[in-house]
Amino acid sequence: MNNSSGVGVLDKAVSVLAATESGPATLAQLVQATGLARPTTHRIAVALEHHGLLARDVQGRFILGPRIAELASAAGEDRMLAVAQPVLAHLRDVTGESAQLYRRQSDVRVCVAAAERASGLRDTVPVGAALPMTAGSAAQILLAWEDAERMHRGLRGARFTAATLATVRRRGWSASAAEREAGVASVSAPVRGPGGRVLAAISVSGPIERLGRSPGRLHAAAVVAAGEKISDLLRADNRALSSAPWEMG
Repeated sequence: MNNSSGVGVLDKAVSVLAATESGPATLAQLVQATGLARPTTHRIAVALEHHGLLARDVQGRFILGPRIAELASAAGEDRMLAVAQPVLAHLRDVTGESAQLYRRQSDVRVCVAAAERASGLRDTVPVGAALPMTAGSAAQILLAWEDAERMHRGLRGARFTAATLATVRRRGWSASAAEREAGVASVSAPVRGPGGRVLAAISVSGPIERLGRSPGRLHAAAVVAAGEKISDLLRADNRALSSAPWEMG
């Protein structure tokens, strides 16, 4: 099969990247895998390292670099936002409350999409707002399925406990009342990627006087269904990309 694009230097760079897909590789292993001359392989590998597409492990072997993950995350987020917006709008309409989508970024969670209630008393979270990972139902979702070490670190100073997160994992949704902000209640559920990893938390939020102290009784089913809808759309999108025919130049 001819994998040439007609742009020689690009084809060589891609072949070097592909040679590290299965794990760390020495320069000699890159040469063997690509069939390129050693000086050419070295020059391309160093250039890819300069741009963050390759890196070195502690033994000096070439591995995929951090820029690969950053690009993959950005591509995944773009697809997620595209499919999430109409689901958020539907969730807002069926619950009568503002709906948000949060992603974790380091020690905060960021609202990456929202559908606001048109009028009346509401909880407004602007897109781009950074909220703490120590309080609120969305924070519980984004922490509940982390590995044990990250979960333990995340619980320091949190207004919820490990037992809370165990309950979240068991029932598949979370709720909070006046945990992040006085007078505000929320319900959240996970959005999962093709591999089942939690990518985001979808939420509805509003005043306690309307949602009550147990907001899950009102809206857990709708929020879980919305999270599953986005997850299903992402899986379908991933299958479509995987099965798409690629033209070889």
